[in-house]
Amino acid sequence: MKKLSFLFVLSAVLGLAFTNPASETVNFAVDTEESYITWRGYKVTGKHHGKVKLEDGNLEYTDGMLSGGSFTIDMSSITVEDLTGNGKGKLEGHLKSADFFGVENYPTAKFTITDVISRGKPGDYRIIGDLTIKETTKEIKFNALLAENGNSTTGTAKITLDRSEYDVRYGSGSFFDNLGDKTIYDEFDLEVNLVANK
Repeated sequence: MKKLSFLFVLSAVLGLAFTNPASETVNFAVDTEESYITWRGYKVTGKHHGKVKLEDGNLEYTDGMLSGGSFTIDMSSITVEDLTGNGKGKLEGHLKSADFFGVENYPTAKFTITDVISRGKPGDYRIIGDLTIKETTKEIKFNALLAENGNSTTGTAKITLDRSEYDVRYGSGSFFDNLGDKTIYDEFDLEVNLVANK
């Protein structure tokens, strides 16, 4: 009986010794005042750029590695930065209209991280997630650089999207003929600048 008791205790101790400790998950909340997304759109005769803000969001770290997160984009905050006066107001209004992002009916866009892959260097990740614009959800993939510094994290990422996949088709040569120099290209670029705090 003593032998059995000894074996039971020994196996329990060994089990604890070789069991991995519980994973520690830490959340960083996005600083919506410091974070922003720069957009760049292209057409036959030139290009435009501006910014859009985040409404909220978070980054999730598990054992010191990025493991998840989600973000809400405030589509009503779209601005144009390469124009001034009436031209600026006109383009901002057009981008918010039903021709483009239909902000009245779709005031926000959403991105949720579904997988994170380390690219071999600290803070260098391949991010996979679901982006929803105008109720259309598509999986996107992009690289991101994140730097954790105590109670805060900063990050940057460059993303290229095809707007036609999200039912944003105004001026698209993929759907309309004979647009000539009025053609607006389907692909547009986003550059994310993120600040998040514990």
